[in-house]
Parts: sequence; structure tokens; C-alpha cells
Amino acid sequence: MDITEVMTSNIETCNLKSSCGEVANMMKNLDVGVIPICEDNKLIGLITDRDLVIKGLANNFNANTQISEMITTDVITGTRHTSVEQAMEIMSQYQIRRLPIVDDGKLIGMVSLGDLAVSNASNKEAGKALEDISVPTEPTK
Repeated sequence: MDITEVMTSNIETCNLKSSCGEVANMMKNLDVGVIPICEDNKLIGLITDRDLVIKGLANNFNANTQISEMITTDVITGTRHTSVEQAMEIMSQYQIRRLPIVDDGKLIGMVSLGDLAVSNASNKEAGKALEDISVPTEPTK
């Protein structure tokens, strides 16, 4: 199965000048935990609800702080040619719950672990991906 069959393609994005408050409200209104960051239609990063808390609130940033200070820029992506099975492997390997899908650097969709779980892929494969993604990381010393 092709990833374009299960991904969400109508993705809302923000830019580097968006504020924490804007992004948090967007996440609330869309009921999502991640917003892609794009400049000139190119994916340059992601911001998650966890980023807002750990990199933002925990560092005394406020609702007016621009998200450029807390986004993740080393984003793992798939392409329109990625299969569902390959997406599961990528998500398991990097322990990520969401995989942006790009075409020539441009964001064309997003696939989540939930998308994969309800696709025609076997439940065993989806369960394995969830198990691999959910393995806790060891604390750094």
C-alpha cells in the first residue's frame, strides 16, 4: 500500500515567526499534537505540544515567544513513494509517532501511527511499530 493512501494531505502549517500562543491555539482547534513549520512551502521543522512545554514553558517562554526558538529541525521524512511498511520501519527505527511526507522538500502530507494502525496493513505490523516507538529511552548522565 502506498503512503499517499493513508496520509493526511490537508495539513495546516506555521512559520518561524508564529508565536507559542498561536501554535498552541492551532493545536487545540485542530486537535493535533504537532504542527509542521514551512518557509516558501518547504518543510523546515516541526513543533510538538511537548516542545511547547519542555522547550517553552519550562524555560519561562510566554505565549508571545516566537517558535523559532524551540522547533525541531532535524526532521525524519518519507516521500510519496514510501510504502506503509517502510513508514512503519522508519517510525520504529527513529521512535517517532508522526512522519511528514515531502515531495522535493515540499510538505504534501503527514502520516501518524494511528493512520498506519487503521490502514490495511496488518495489525501485527502496526503493533510492532507501536512497541518499537514506545520503548523508553535511557536517561543521559
